[in-house]
Amino acid sequence: MSWPAADAVPRRLATPDLVLEPLGPEHNTSDHEAWSSSIAHIRSTPGFSPELWKGDDWPVPMTPEENLADLVQHRQEFDDGVAFAFTVLHPNTGAVIGCVYIDPDTEAEAMVRSWVRADMAERDDELFRAVSAWLRTHWPFGSVRWPGRDYSSLP
Repeated sequence: MSWPAADAVPRRLATPDLVLEPLGPEHNTSDHEAWSSSIAHIRSTPGFSPELWKGDDWPVPMTPEENLADLVQHRQEFDDGVAFAFTVLHPNTGAVIGCVYIDPDTEAEAMVRSWVRADMAERDDELFRAVSAWLRTHWPFGSVRWPGRDYSSLP
């Protein structure tokens, strides 16, 4: 299977507790606050340890302006079909509570990582399960790798 074009992938997932939409510059203020208040928590989340990324220790402190540039890049990658980054929003307030990254991979058709902010840590498993089901039912991937998580054990 080849990597899907942007117009061939879903752009939204909504559950009673989570809403996913493409990550972009319109999320800058809430996104910056979410991850910058949760750096240690994100680094301890499956899939984000520096060891997995050859020393890449994201998240690292950034200014709101640097974060905005990062979000512009994520949106461009999405629009170009290079990679798909989603913001995770609280369904009632619209505040960013996390992110999901779907990237091309050398070991599977896609590699997925996700995080939730530290003060919403109890939603991590819920996000993992909701996105896993969404990937299986609405995405064109035959194989998915989710570092640090047991994606294959889910129905």
